[in-house]
Amino acid sequence: MTARKESQENQGELLARIAATLDRLAPPAIQAAAPEAGDAFVWEPAHGGLVAIGAVAHVPLHLLKGIDAARDTLHENTRRFADGLPANNALLWGARGMGKSSLVKAIHAEVNRPREGKARLVLTEIHREEIASLPMLLRILRGADRRFLLYCDDLSFDKDDTSYKSLKAALEGGIEGRPANVLFYATSNRRHLMPRDMMENERSTAINPSEAVEEKVSLSDRFGLWLGFHNCGQDEYLEMIDAYATHYGIVLPKEQMKARALAWAAGRGARSGRVAWQFIQDLAGELGKALS
Repeated sequence: MTARKESQENQGELLARIAATLDRLAPPAIQAAAPEAGDAFVWEPAHGGLVAIGAVAHVPLHLLKGIDAARDTLHENTRRFADGLPANNALLWGARGMGKSSLVKAIHAEVNRPREGKARLVLTEIHREEIASLPMLLRILRGADRRFLLYCDDLSFDKDDTSYKSLKAALEGGIEGRPANVLFYATSNRRHLMPRDMMENERSTAINPSEAVEEKVSLSDRFGLWLGFHNCGQDEYLEMIDAYATHYGIVLPKEQMKARALAWAAGRGARSGRVAWQFIQDLAGELGKALS
């Protein structure tokens, strides 16, 4: 009888340890309400929902050169939204390294500069891999008394990926609709968010090719603003270099700066805002100059 009792106690202890281990491994419960403080968050459902970010890595808006039209349009759209006025979802598409993601973060900082408290716009990043959970995030934000700018960097969809349907329904067309206090910005190298070969394959295999293509491109139609970013010329590239050098106090003879900047771009095989920034970082390190 004693041996049987000890066996039962051992089994009970083992089950308790298993239960404790499962509790530790289980993901935390998703928060039920939007945070009341903080200007920036990352949506991470596996870690409980909205994870606060101490400071957004951004560059001053005036340093972004060669994208004046896109800058002004997006800034005005964002300001209207922050003021409680109607605004459009925006898709920033085009050449890599031309400041798409930098522009979103810089405008968020610029729009918030004169604002205080709950009037400040909340930047919330959602990763491409979490798009399927966007409806859950929108339900959390819907009842909040703050305004949220959702941002997805490098958004695109590949073959057999159906999560774009969740995004379509969340932006427009779903029974709930997009909350009035939420705006969605996305950056992508693709104008229609789908690879061209995927769209062509749909056209060639569908019974009604036009309907198949419409299904794929209708996602980009959910964005009221399409802002194109194109490769910059030499003059724009050098203007970017000059702006960074002036802002950070990097001094070098003009002709020497130009020659080195062009050589750097030739070595990278491209001219863009990203290449200009990388050149400035390299030059600042060489000269012992901190970028702050």
